[in-house]
Amino acid sequence: MDFSTQRIACTGIDDIAEAITLLELNNWDLVAAINGVIPQENGILQSQAAPAAPPAASAASSSSSSAFCPALPSRHIVERQPRMLNFRVEYRQRTVEVVIEEGSAVGEIKQILQTELQVPVSKMQLKGWKSGDVSDSIVLQSLHLPKNNSLYVLTPDITPTASTSQNSVLQESLNQNFLLVISHHEAQRDYNLNFPGSRTIQEVKRNVSDLTNIPVRHQQWEGWPASASDSMTLAASGISYPCHHLGVCRRSSPANTQEPTEECADVHMISDSEGDDFEDASEFGVDESEMFGMGTSTGCRKAPLMPENTENEVDALLHFTAEFTTRYGECHPVFFIGTLEAASQEAFYGKARDRKLLAIYLHNDESVLGNVFCSQMMCADSIVSYLSQNFITWAWDVTKEANKARLLTMCTRHFGSVVAQTIRTYKTDQFPLLLIVMGKRTSNEVLNVIQGNTTVDELMMRLMGAMEIFTAQQQEDIKDEDEREAREMVKREQDEAYQLSLEADRKKREAQEREQAEQLRLQQIQKEADDEKEAIRLSLEHALPPEPAEEGGEPISKLRIRTPSGEFLVRRFLGSTKLQVLFDFVASKGYPCDDFKLLTTFPRRNITQLDPASSLLEAKLFPQETLFLEAKE
Repeated sequence: MDFSTQRIACTGIDDIAEAITLLELNNWDLVAAINGVIPQENGILQSQAAPAAPPAASAASSSSSSAFCPALPSRHIVERQPRMLNFRVEYRQRTVEVVIEEGSAVGEIKQILQTELQVPVSKMQLKGWKSGDVSDSIVLQSLHLPKNNSLYVLTPDITPTASTSQNSVLQESLNQNFLLVISHHEAQRDYNLNFPGSRTIQEVKRNVSDLTNIPVRHQQWEGWPASASDSMTLAASGISYPCHHLGVCRRSSPANTQEPTEECADVHMISDSEGDDFEDASEFGVDESEMFGMGTSTGCRKAPLMPENTENEVDALLHFTAEFTTRYGECHPVFFIGTLEAASQEAFYGKARDRKLLAIYLHNDESVLGNVFCSQMMCADSIVSYLSQNFITWAWDVTKEANKARLLTMCTRHFGSVVAQTIRTYKTDQFPLLLIVMGKRTSNEVLNVIQGNTTVDELMMRLMGAMEIFTAQQQEDIKDEDEREAREMVKREQDEAYQLSLEADRKKREAQEREQAEQLRLQQIQKEADDEKEAIRLSLEHALPPEPAEEGGEPISKLRIRTPSGEFLVRRFLGSTKLQVLFDFVASKGYPCDDFKLLTTFPRRNITQLDPASSLLEAKLFPQETLFLEAKE
């Protein structure tokens, strides 16, 4: 039995891409990957990394494992073929495909490109790594790269020729995204579609055909440049960047005046001249014999809700919503347009009061229950209203195996392998499915799986039952969130009060420091003034003439001067001494004339107002006189 047969027998997974995804999620641990998808009640394989079990336990484990999975040869666990990585490298107008082992270094890719592009490694810059620029010595395995990767080469030291520059501009345009605003005149509706510049006009028309149900051969356009052809890319067509407006409607045909019936709106008889423009029916998974009613009794086939192998999930969901509206009318749940991860974020990770349940609607056109479930349950007014108020509704079409495999991969990534295994167990005739998922603190939980064979009342009851469980959990989350916010608010208020206290203390301390500095400044000024006065006093004291003796040949004037403190200053002066000398004497004792006035007792005279150059005799201060000092006002 080969490895593929063992894988299918153990896990039920027959898609190699999904198997590789599971292995990558488990770090390429085969036993861990198998244990993640097999039913837990059947037993768990012993991983190589686990400690050795006792002999009895090992025997029991071996017996249990053999009940659901054949023994795996040890070479499939111990020996593993090296993982190969594919790189699509663009350089100017060239594209080089490089396949290399994951254990190789980045520099080995450059060595291969040097041979292919004739560009020296030293002049080559390899760009496009998701983790930013990497050195040549980095091992690819440490970058955790997917199997398929896109890179590009820059050579700033090599000057391109004129034609190469034009090709570089064109190559840059191919990597740009163009927004096409397409007006569907008949439906009076606008579509805002993003396409890479490498997409051809023919591919755009086919995508628009999916949205409008107008086959490419019947589309009549306005807004394309006159020189544009269907084989041209958007980058080379000459349309406006980044946004270009177009219009489309159904071309009227004089030869076909009878309108197609609503049931077979997409079936048209075509002449030989129209054969070249007819789309390949295999694009939609429809055999040509079935499309023309030659191989089945069911008549025409409807356009799929979701094209196969759509690269962009948003585009796929836009197509799903448009086709669902065409089939079942405008009254239907509002489908979330975005990735499953974005829908989960919207439903589970907001504030507790704003959280909702996630309803994942899975459609399968091959199920006989599909039309009834959609028209009678999903489009019932009560169901539509209840889902819109309480759920985030996300949809996917699993009719095509590629789309189903992609869904299982997304569910494994976001919800774990249990959800993917749950979906895998349902058969085609049990679809459509409505999965009710509730977000929890540590993981997401599938509350209910509603199958297509139900009624409106039963569907509503099961939705309400899920809401009761969710509401109880939500109330606990709201309570916890309110308590946490209350604690954080108290902490913020305490922090703010503490900051205000610190600010008040800082201002008080600054005010004290300013007051002390002002006092020191005033003291310094006063000290300088006192020092200056003392210096003047000492200078005057040294400049005074000596006191004459009581007995001498010249007239002597004896003066007694009363100070404001009651003390007397007594000194003899020559009668010819100038009043200025008397003033200097008084100032040398600390009573300058600027602050004090010298007065006689009777009659009261202000001596300081007399001419300082006059003598004591002239001032009639002879032979003796009593004076007193008085502070000026």
